[in-house]
Amino acid sequence: MKEMEIMLKLLGNMGNKISKVIKSSNNDGPPDLDELMKDLKSKVNNVFKLKPKNSNNGDGSKPPSNGLGDSGIIKPLPIIIVIFLVWLATGFYIVDQGTRGIVLTFGVNTSVTLPGPRWHIPYPIETVEIVNQEQVRTIEVGYRSLGEGATQQLKESLMLTGDENIIDLQFAVQYNLKSVEDFLFNNRSVEGSVRGAAETAIREVVGKSDMDFVLFEGREEIAIKTKDLVQSILDLYKTGINITSVTLQNVQPPQQVQAAFDDAVKAKQDLERQKNEGQAYANDIVPKARGTASRLTAEANGYKISIENEALGNASRFDQILAEYIRAPEVTKKRLFLETQEQIMSTVSKIIIDQKGSNSLIYLPLDKIINNSSKNNSEDIDLSQASSQTNPDVSASDVINSLTDRSRGAFRERERDIR
Repeated sequence: MKEMEIMLKLLGNMGNKISKVIKSSNNDGPPDLDELMKDLKSKVNNVFKLKPKNSNNGDGSKPPSNGLGDSGIIKPLPIIIVIFLVWLATGFYIVDQGTRGIVLTFGVNTSVTLPGPRWHIPYPIETVEIVNQEQVRTIEVGYRSLGEGATQQLKESLMLTGDENIIDLQFAVQYNLKSVEDFLFNNRSVEGSVRGAAETAIREVVGKSDMDFVLFEGREEIAIKTKDLVQSILDLYKTGINITSVTLQNVQPPQQVQAAFDDAVKAKQDLERQKNEGQAYANDIVPKARGTASRLTAEANGYKISIENEALGNASRFDQILAEYIRAPEVTKKRLFLETQEQIMSTVSKIIIDQKGSNSLIYLPLDKIINNSSKNNSEDIDLSQASSQTNPDVSASDVINSLTDRSRGAFRERERDIR
């Protein structure tokens, strides 16, 4: 164990010495290997406290053996080989999924390694920077999240709209990387770059929009425009950053005018509600009025056509009657008289007849007579149906004939009474 500790200490000193020699070689030329070996030998002697080959303890006796050989000198070649192998082993590294390895040779970018086990020339010749490319990072503008709460940043959130109103807008920007080289070498402060570009973009977009548009219906459109504008700014500076989303967290007027703004919003909502109610009433009434107007127009057109056709028919009928009247005047007059009486009597339900040569009047209630006759006919039909059900041998023609005979008899009796 003691020898292992000594070896480790020797390896550390050797590494420092090699780095010093390499640095000095950049200025003075190639390193002197002889000088390096002499220095290494002296270091080993100091560590193991070795003395020269001919040294003794003063009494002629040899110094005690320490297990390093009779000469007390360690050969440097095996140690150098071990140190070299250990140094080479330090060049192995693993690149995880979603990350990239940037290999730097003396500080200069030489290659980008993909996920998996990799190897590079160990330090100080090459170094590796591991960068997570697919990780989604978030930048908050206008506020800062602190545990369960958040603190407002008025300097970032207050901005002016296109109609010269001030609003308080808080939003978050999420991004990942599309070029690890540009991200690593072209950014001094990544968070500051993204926040500055996002704040510039949102102020430009909001400055071209009205306050009502920003507060209500235009949030999604503003977020899309801001995302595109931030991406164009970052691409202009070759930051290697890819903006994935811009989310508006809170949009409201300043706290000092919040109450007045709420009243104005409520009044506007009432106005919109009344407009909607009026529009709904109009949508209900106007179609009905249009339907009624169309119906009345159709009825008027129909009435017009019927009157015209009736007038044409009357004119044609008059021409025909005139021709008949010229041929037979008396017959035509009598026929016209009878047709007129028929039309009049068909609409009268009561008739009073004045008998000649007497003072009595005959009253004929035609409506009651017609109702009674229809009732008798219905009773006869019911009786005939009942008889047909009880007596299936009776045919329908017999029933009809019997009803016809009864109606004729009743009609004849009425005529006798009238006479």
